[in-house]
Amino acid sequence: MKYTSRRNFINSIALSGVATICLTAMEPYNALAKKRKLALADGSVILFQGDSITDGNRGRTADPNHIMGHGYAFSVASRWGADFPEKKIAFFNRGISGNKVNDLAKRWKADTLDLNPSVLSILVGVNDAASVVFQREPVISAERYEAEYKSLIEQTLQMFPDILLVLCEPFILKVGKVKDNWEAYHADMVKRQAVVLKLSQQYNTVFVAFQEVFDKATENAAADYWMWDGVHPTVAGHELMARKWIKQVEKRLKF
Repeated sequence: MKYTSRRNFINSIALSGVATICLTAMEPYNALAKKRKLALADGSVILFQGDSITDGNRGRTADPNHIMGHGYAFSVASRWGADFPEKKIAFFNRGISGNKVNDLAKRWKADTLDLNPSVLSILVGVNDAASVVFQREPVISAERYEAEYKSLIEQTLQMFPDILLVLCEPFILKVGKVKDNWEAYHADMVKRQAVVLKLSQQYNTVFVAFQEVFDKATENAAADYWMWDGVHPTVAGHELMARKWIKQVEKRLKF
């Protein structure tokens, strides 16, 4: 499926879902946050939350040499940390390999809310999709994924109404086990991508379209150059993610 038709399909699903939401329920947050830029205060916390793609084999101690892992979160922290030292931004990575959205829910207070983030980036979904493709318990359907994800967002906004949320689109490429089970993976992932877009529109978050990034990248190099197993990016793939993340988030941040 070409990217254009895929994106139109996602948009149509997401927009139809949004149209059914009670507008008065959406109004308080959107009225507060509509298209405003967040002024990043000195000492602000930027938190990356998710699965192994975010984890990046991060250290589990306070050792600053390894604490951000080896991926897009590290690249973002290294650039902004170097560019804005006077802001004394605190960067945290709390991605855990293998996590699904229900796993994030179990540790949301300790690994998210207790860190008092000013910016929260979430990337989760590929393990949820794998649970359906391979029938791994607990199987996280797209419907459960949406309900759990929405609950995490609402818990966060209740405690931090001024937070800048960054919802990252889960992604795959046709490589490795993903290629071997492409039809099942693709059919499920499109649903989850639509969920993330829908929630981003509903809560007026930053949306980072990672699938688009990788789809376009395959026009210049083979899929396995960017993602070695169809799920986990290579060094070059993580660089593309960092560039896209920064581009989107800087539209809503003031330094």
